[in-house]
Amino acid sequence: MTEPVKTRPYRSALRAERSERTREAVLDAARDLFTTTGYAGTTVRAIADRAGVNPDTLYAAVGRKPQIMLALVESALSGQSEPVSAQERDYVKAIRQAERATEMIDLYAAAITAIQVRLAPIHAALQVAALTDSHCADVWRQVAERRAANMMLLAQDLRATGELRGDLSDRRVADVIWSMNAAEYWDLLVVQRGWSPEELRTWLADAWKRLLLSDQTTAAASREGQRGPS
Repeated sequence: MTEPVKTRPYRSALRAERSERTREAVLDAARDLFTTTGYAGTTVRAIADRAGVNPDTLYAAVGRKPQIMLALVESALSGQSEPVSAQERDYVKAIRQAERATEMIDLYAAAITAIQVRLAPIHAALQVAALTDSHCADVWRQVAERRAANMMLLAQDLRATGELRGDLSDRRVADVIWSMNAAEYWDLLVVQRGWSPEELRTWLADAWKRLLLSDQTTAAASREGQRGPS
């Protein structure tokens, strides 16, 4: 007697793959519409039509419009279709393994620049939507507060190197980075003033080093930069 063929794991994998494709299609469609038509001007039906699914499938895959907006923000932050906590992101792990504050700042400046390429357009749509939609206002506050909390963790990691200015509290260090890593800062310099992302990355790294690190650390970093790689 032959054993029955077991197909359940295979079918489960297919369902998961199909669900992931549907989620990505919904997020791609919503991103295009939110950043062109605006959140208020975009209907669930329009997102579903653009994604090639029916509204019920859209609700099951992602949720209603506020959940879609939050999912887009999370996707922009993680670079994936699913949320990834800050501490699990590759660049955060690299920063926490670095020994020098200058290296941490270089890593973070590169990471936040890459993130803003994805995040800034949807963040602008969220900012407008938050003015009139209470659910989007909640998402806006949640994202801002979480970003501030994460900057406190970064400030503490920088402090542990012993290379921060002694007259700055961790809160002040976190606030300085928080204010300059915002999507609004990207909009001012990249969108409105025409800076390239690489120019912004270089500026952020240099500004944070000059503003936050001790004179001795900044001078040492400058000498290393002048010597170049050995």
